[in-house]
Amino acid sequence: MFRDTLRKMKIALAQLNYHIGNFDSNVRKIKDVIARAKEQNADLVIFAELTVCGYPPRDFLEFEDFITKCNESVEDIARECTGIAAIIGAPATNSNEKGKPLYNAAYFLRSGKVESVHHKYLLPNYDVFDENRYFEPAGSVSCIELEGTTIAVTICEDLWTYGNENLYSSSPMDELIKERPDLIVNLSASPFDYRHMEERKATFSNCARQFNLPLIFVNHVGAQTELIFDGGSFVLDSSGKMTNQLKMFEEDFQILDLNNPGNESSVQQYSKLELIHDALVLGIRDYFTKSGLKKAILGLSGGIDSAVTLALTSSALGKENVTALLLPSKFSSDHSVADAEQLCRTLGCPYEKISIEEINETFEKTLKPYFKDLPPDITEENVQARIRAVLLMGFANKFGHILLNTSNKSEKSVGYGTMYGDMAGGLAILGDVYKTEVFELAEYINRNEEIIPQNSIDKPPSAELRPDQKDVDSLPEYDILDKILFEYIENRNGPKELVEMGFSKELVNRVLKLVNMSEYKRFQAPPILRVSSKAFGMGRRMPIVGKYLS
Repeated sequence: MFRDTLRKMKIALAQLNYHIGNFDSNVRKIKDVIARAKEQNADLVIFAELTVCGYPPRDFLEFEDFITKCNESVEDIARECTGIAAIIGAPATNSNEKGKPLYNAAYFLRSGKVESVHHKYLLPNYDVFDENRYFEPAGSVSCIELEGTTIAVTICEDLWTYGNENLYSSSPMDELIKERPDLIVNLSASPFDYRHMEERKATFSNCARQFNLPLIFVNHVGAQTELIFDGGSFVLDSSGKMTNQLKMFEEDFQILDLNNPGNESSVQQYSKLELIHDALVLGIRDYFTKSGLKKAILGLSGGIDSAVTLALTSSALGKENVTALLLPSKFSSDHSVADAEQLCRTLGCPYEKISIEEINETFEKTLKPYFKDLPPDITEENVQARIRAVLLMGFANKFGHILLNTSNKSEKSVGYGTMYGDMAGGLAILGDVYKTEVFELAEYINRNEEIIPQNSIDKPPSAELRPDQKDVDSLPEYDILDKILFEYIENRNGPKELVEMGFSKELVNRVLKLVNMSEYKRFQAPPILRVSSKAFGMGRRMPIVGKYLS
């Protein structure tokens, strides 16, 4: 399981929440953990990928001053490493004349200085990753020697060949294993999606078994706008079994006792809904705290989406920091207003109620001479949605709130929303959660007591912009629609495959056409908290004016 030389070492794992470009905060956290590990007589403390600057730094990496601050921070941290060693992540300058100007690197710090630098070998360039834009791949790899132990240092993607053998033709472990390491260490910035933890475990377990070596995986935790990092750092023995796991969605620190390792039965298991719930709460909280914001506002309709958004945000920011605006019209049912008020009372959130009817009548009167005798259509519905957005933004501006967008992934997929109306906001909370999942999330929130009114869960979804309106008037039933969307968006199955799955050709073409024609709307939508393997935003890049099924 663990070799004798390794058992003699005390290794600390540091799972921290970093803030991109906030060098003072990041360095302080790293130094505090080094001091803590030193107090507990640790020999080595391991941090995550690009810890010094935060991940992903994106085009900040193109600024000379940013790289200078990275280098100065590494030197500052190195001075703390006396009587202890550390492995931290930071960019490294490429001194060669050719290639990208930087490496994604792991720095080995000991005796108050940088002892060696180890470059990332495999650079991901898919989904949310575009590391080839900034970094040069490692030209060579080497192990670290510490206290008689040989450590193979890898950085995130370097080990993902053991989960997807077809993605790369080689792995740095092919070279590192020649140095006969006792341990594999992986510094990661592995973003969350609700299926990813199991994929990680399988991938790294395959690697540990293949080389018959224990493996330590240290991940980021926290959110960086769209991307959420779930933590969950772990240790595997040489058979690929998990012996230790750090907390999910929280900062954590652990000194490993390799003489008395844990076992897989002690590792906490999480349901899909628990993961999504906790990820969204963390995503909301970090978006606000890292942006220096405190208060949020949203339109509360009495429907399921805004109800779940309010419940999540109340958990993230505190009930006193989330204001709900109830904006009924003549099409709003009495129970919708009552349900919204009941939710606010249950959560203890402040709310105001403003009828939009008089404002809407003024718009109709103003526009009537220009619309002449044209019959009412979606135009009048969109005007109502935009009136609500104006009122919400008025409150947001006046009181320093951020407007939350409450649209779900099903609606965003097919363009079932009003630009500059219900699509407005600074952050989309449910934009990566399908409508059927929103209902499941509501039930999860109500697992111990009724928080979201049962009527909000039971009633047929409706925008309530015309008499007796229902979502099914415009869309397929959500349980069918979401299955098609999931196969098309997450699994990238095209129309031929969808028809072979049993969906009618007419329905498939209708849904896919709606998705592809709505790209221009999503391009102008707020950032979305990513919880699936394929979210709208930085990980899904589609042409706005493409002609594929449009």
